[in-house]
Amino acid sequence: MVDQMVTSSLSDERVKAAFAAVESADATHPEKVEMLMEIAMSLQQKPKSAQDLHHAVSLYRKAISLCPAESLLLARVEARMGTALNAIPHDGPEFLRQAHTAFELAIIILKQHGSMQELAEAEMNLGLTIQSLASYGCAHITDAINAYLRSLRIFTRDAYPAEFAILHNNLATAYLSMTITEQNGKMREALAVQSFEEALRVVTLIDYPTEYAMLQNNLGNALQYSSSSHVVENIFRALEAYDEALKVRNPKDTPLEYANTISNKANALRSLPDDPQYPERSNRGNLRRAYAYYHEAITIFQQFGESTKVLMTSEVMADIDQELQDAEDFSPSDSIYRTTM
Repeated sequence: MVDQMVTSSLSDERVKAAFAAVESADATHPEKVEMLMEIAMSLQQKPKSAQDLHHAVSLYRKAISLCPAESLLLARVEARMGTALNAIPHDGPEFLRQAHTAFELAIIILKQHGSMQELAEAEMNLGLTIQSLASYGCAHITDAINAYLRSLRIFTRDAYPAEFAILHNNLATAYLSMTITEQNGKMREALAVQSFEEALRVVTLIDYPTEYAMLQNNLGNALQYSSSSHVVENIFRALEAYDEALKVRNPKDTPLEYANTISNKANALRSLPDDPQYPERSNRGNLRRAYAYYHEAITIFQQFGESTKVLMTSEVMADIDQELQDAEDFSPSDSIYRTTM
């Protein structure tokens, strides 16, 4: 707590010094804007607390007041401020709405005076902002999708692989968050799977292991919960994706991510018949495998205080325990569930 207070005090003093320097410095307005942006970006890139992000926004606002109207410099400051507003922890849409306004103003100017790359980056960040606003019911998710698609016209796979992958991951999550209807459900799920697969064409295990694992885990979830008629095939594909994620995620280095993935894998196994050629027969073998994964996952969730996940996993384990006992293939003395509670 003391260290945090000291850090906050230092950043407060730095911001005060920046404002004082701008008022007294014998420099042009563009030079002052650049100075304010530099300090704001340093606070934004390595924030010690949420207060640093608020300070960054204050510096950006001061810079905006010094920018010529409709100038490229103004667009750049607005876009930077939008990313800072997006990063502020929030329990409501207030900062997201401000970010939305900032990106829209930046985009109007960038279309006339900016580079294609700057415009594409602003569109990508606008899409992310709209997607977050949609979670509060304050925007339409289709507007986020359209912003991502506009950005992809510039951020192609060959020219900008990192941005391409980020956009397709965002697109996939946007598709999956759309309201499900009988007409569009299967289409949006297929588009989500396609976007995850597109991202994985450039995000490799060797070069981007963390991102690779995240995408494979998300792909597995998209496949597992797809309403496709090829249920068993999709579950096998999902299991392959989870296994790819587990090449990176492990209980030592990334315990929570590992627990999430093995829990997802358990969900898939639970609905998989032991013999896919005879799906009507028992799946007790896969139920046991799923049970073992849940048991491992719940132990990690308990260690990290993930109470909601502990409760949900416990309930699933109890259901499986009962299923196996009802099948007279799992004696009460074998129940792992009882030993974890």
